[in-house]
Amino acid sequence: MIPIQPETPLTDAPVITRDIQHYMRPGTLQLQTLPPLSLYVHLPWCLKKCPYCDFNSHELHAAELPEQRYIDALMADLEAALPLIWGRSVQTVFIGGGTPSLFSPQAIDQLLAGIRARVRLAPNAEITLEANPGTFEKDRFKAYRAAGVTRLSVGVQSFNDDFLRALGRVHDRAQAIAAVEEAAQAFDTFNLDLMYALPGQTLDLLRTDVATALALAPRHLSIYHLTIEPNTFFAKFPPPAVDDDLAADMLDLITDMTGAAGLQRYEVSAYARPGHASVHNMNYWQFGDYLGIGAGAHSKLSFAHRVVRQVRARNPALYMTQALAGQCVVQDVDVKRGELPFEFMLNALRLAGGFDLPLFAERTGMPLSALQAGLKQAQLQGLLMVEGTHVQPSARGFDFLNDLQALFLPAAR
Repeated sequence: MIPIQPETPLTDAPVITRDIQHYMRPGTLQLQTLPPLSLYVHLPWCLKKCPYCDFNSHELHAAELPEQRYIDALMADLEAALPLIWGRSVQTVFIGGGTPSLFSPQAIDQLLAGIRARVRLAPNAEITLEANPGTFEKDRFKAYRAAGVTRLSVGVQSFNDDFLRALGRVHDRAQAIAAVEEAAQAFDTFNLDLMYALPGQTLDLLRTDVATALALAPRHLSIYHLTIEPNTFFAKFPPPAVDDDLAADMLDLITDMTGAAGLQRYEVSAYARPGHASVHNMNYWQFGDYLGIGAGAHSKLSFAHRVVRQVRARNPALYMTQALAGQCVVQDVDVKRGELPFEFMLNALRLAGGFDLPLFAERTGMPLSALQAGLKQAQLQGLLMVEGTHVQPSARGFDFLNDLQALFLPAAR
């Protein structure tokens, strides 16, 4: 999973309630069609908070996991949101966290049954569950498959015990390998998460990590550069950083090794075999819609004249109380017209294959002229290629993606 649910420094605010007519009122945008819709379900608990993690996750400590109450809250949350997505099919479901694999297969089965009873799932909808190696026992992944999960994403991060300890992970190398082997037995499509540019990591150590991952034959591999995020343990106590030149060499090594193993780099941090790209994440990157339910979950929803972002209450206990009362949305704002070009390009430029320009007008309700200044500047700097109506980052643009995306900031145009 890409990090879609980051913590914000905001505390939970008073709940916001809107009538459906509020979203249907006239506005400055003109969307002719609505984009594909995904569902994100946030399960916020972990055995241990990792020092690099800025997601809305909470350690269980000695407390018992409130499976039933939380699922009841999720269903109440979903029911309250139904008027906003009425008549639309859900193309994908992503159950993220936290550590969703702390929830029993029976709870996941109940969750998915509740979702199916309330929304129209597309035929053969991709349903992904995030899992950590330290939270599974034999046949647990098979039980998730039987519950209706179609794709597993295993958060390994490294196969090196020293790095796993430095990253605060609760599993070791042997558990990671066993978890991935079981995922391969239970799922036709599964993802493996790795991190690179770890403190003290060399090219040889990275080569060993990637080789171990590829030997397990994942259909999809997500590899992220370790970054120091605000409000994390690593932000207060930063580990030794890998210099930029070495990090660039590491990325080249990753791309070479994955390519030789038959995995194509289709997104900045994602590599997949043909037919195994993440459909859910592709919807994010193509500026599709997603309804997020669960503690701290974010939504992006389109209507005829506006694009709206919502946030649920972050604290799990407060979220459950508010969701069961039918009122758990604490932020609800229209995306400003002037910010939409950047928001669209921030996502679409992550794709190696780029996008067709008509998609911008389709997903934002804005004319293509809103992109022209940024496109021209990006071409002049050699960061972008435009052929007819197709836009694609150049090799240089992919290497300097932040610089490319920044050209579409409102202040840059």
